[in-house]
Amino acid sequence: MEEISRVISGLVQKLYGEEVIAVLTRPEEQFGDYATNVALQLAKKLGKNPREVAEQIAAELKHESVIKTEVAGPGFINITLSDAALSQLISATPAQSLAGQVVLVEYSDPNPFKPLHAGHLYTTLVGDTIARLIENAGAETHRISYGGDVGLHVGKCMWGILQFLGGEHPEKLEDVVDKPKWLGERYVEGNNAYEDDEAAKAEIIATNKRVYEIHSQNDHESPFAQIYWTCRQWSYDYFEVLYQELQVHPFDRVIPESEVTALGITTVREQLARGVYKESDGAVVFEGETYGLHTRVFMNSAGLPTYEAKDVGLMLTKWQDYHYDHSYYITANEQAEYFKVMFKSVEQFLPEAAERAVSITHGFVKLQGGVKMSSRKGNIVTALEILEAAREAGRATGTNPNEGTILAAVKYAFAKNRMGGDIVYDPIESIALEGNSGPYLQYAHARARSILRKAGDASVESGLANFEAGERSLARKLGEYAEVVDKAATELMPHHVCTYLYELAQTFNRFYENNKVIGDPRQTERLNLVTLYANTLKNGLNLLGINAPESM
Repeated sequence: MEEISRVISGLVQKLYGEEVIAVLTRPEEQFGDYATNVALQLAKKLGKNPREVAEQIAAELKHESVIKTEVAGPGFINITLSDAALSQLISATPAQSLAGQVVLVEYSDPNPFKPLHAGHLYTTLVGDTIARLIENAGAETHRISYGGDVGLHVGKCMWGILQFLGGEHPEKLEDVVDKPKWLGERYVEGNNAYEDDEAAKAEIIATNKRVYEIHSQNDHESPFAQIYWTCRQWSYDYFEVLYQELQVHPFDRVIPESEVTALGITTVREQLARGVYKESDGAVVFEGETYGLHTRVFMNSAGLPTYEAKDVGLMLTKWQDYHYDHSYYITANEQAEYFKVMFKSVEQFLPEAAERAVSITHGFVKLQGGVKMSSRKGNIVTALEILEAAREAGRATGTNPNEGTILAAVKYAFAKNRMGGDIVYDPIESIALEGNSGPYLQYAHARARSILRKAGDASVESGLANFEAGERSLARKLGEYAEVVDKAATELMPHHVCTYLYELAQTFNRFYENNKVIGDPRQTERLNLVTLYANTLKNGLNLLGINAPESM
C-alpha cells in the first residue's frame, strides 16, 4: 500500500508539480482493492474539474501491482491489485512502528482495601490488549499497575476493621474466611460512617494519619501496623490470583502509592518555593485556570498529600526509572480533567516527562439494564459478578461454556466497543456462538482447524496465485490484517481488531459455502487459504488476550 501511495504522489508531482501524500483507503470489494481521493484534494488548488484530474492520474498510473484503475463519482480513483500483489499483502506483517521506543502502559490500578469493581476489570482486560498491540509494534513495553495503599479510602477501611475487631487485635484476623469480601464490607462501613457520622469522620481522619505514620516509621510490629500489613497483603494476593484467572500478561511492576508519596511531597514543596504551586487556606494548590483548566489541591490543610501529589511522585518515578518515549495512563472518563491539571503542573518543571504522558479514558461499565459502578455505598457491580454473569448466561442458554470461553466472551465484549463511551455488558450476547462475540470467533478458528485436520497430509502450504473469485475475496480480506493491526496500535483502539476478525470470519463463511475445499482440483490452493485464515484468526485473538482453541 505504501509503495502505491508513493507512486501516486510521485505522479502528482510529475503531472502538476504539487506535493501531496496520497492516502489510500479500502472501498467495498466491488469497487476494487484501494481507493484515493487525491484528485479531489488537487482540483481546487489546480482550478480543474476533479474528475478530469482523476482520469488523468488513473491513465498515467502504471505499476506492476496494479491491474486496473477506474474513476468513480466526483473524482475517486479505484485501484485493483494483481493476484501476486494480493499474495504479498497476505504475507505482510504489522509494522514495527515503535521499534526502539520505551513505552509504559499503566492500567488495572486496583486499590488495596477496596472492592474491585467492573471498571477495574475493564481497564485490566483492555489495558492488557493495548499493551499487546504496543509490544507487537516493536516497543520495549513495561506493564505497570498503581494502587492506593495509603489514602483516605485506607483510613475508612482500617476504621471499619478496628470497629469489627473491637480494637487493635491482629490475632482475630485469623478467623476471616472470604478475605476480599470481608475487606469490601469493612470499606463500605467506613465510607458510610465517614459520610453520616461526624465523630466517626474525625476518627477516620486520625486513622488515615496513622497509616501514613507506619509507612514513614517503617512500622511492622505495632498491632495497628500488623493489621494494616496483613490486610494489604490479602488484597495483593487476591489481585494476583484474579490476574492469573483472567489470563492477562503479568505486570512488570506494581507500584503502591506509598512508594512514590515521599517523592511527590518533596517535589510539590520544592515547586511551591519556585512558584509552580501556591498556598491557599493552608493547602497547596495548582491554579489551573491560568491554562484554561481548574484548580486542584496537591497537599491538604492537614499537610497530607492528595492523589495529585502522589501522581506527581509516580510520574517522576516513571521518568527516572524508564526515561520513556510514551507513558499511557488508562483511566475512567471522569478522571480526564484531573489528569490535564496534574500533567500541566509537572509540565512547568519537567516538561519532557509530562509531554510524553497521555491519559486514555473510557466510560462506565454497566450490566445490561444495570447499575453504574460506584463503591460509595457498596452498590457496585464487581469484577467477579461480571464473570459470573457470563457463566450464568452460559447455563441459561445451555451452552455451558468452559472458563476459556467465559474469558473470551468478556474480553471480546469489552474490546469490541470503541474506547471512550460507556460499556453496557450483555452476558447473553457475549456468550453466544453466533454473532459478533468472542466465542463465535473461537468457534470459527476451531472450525478452520477441523477442516485442516480432515485434509491430513494434503494441507501442505504452497504459493498463492491466480485466484478464482471466491478465493480472491478471502485473500483480499486476509491482506487487510497487517493494516488493521497497525491502525489499532497507532490509535490505541483494540476495537479495530475485533471488527476485522468478525468481518474476516464472515468472509470465510461465504467462501466455504460456495467453494469446495477437500477433493476439489484447487484443494492445495484452498487449503493454503484456510491455513492462512486460521493463523490470522489465532494471531488476532492473541492480541486480544483470547485463546484460539483447536476444537470446541
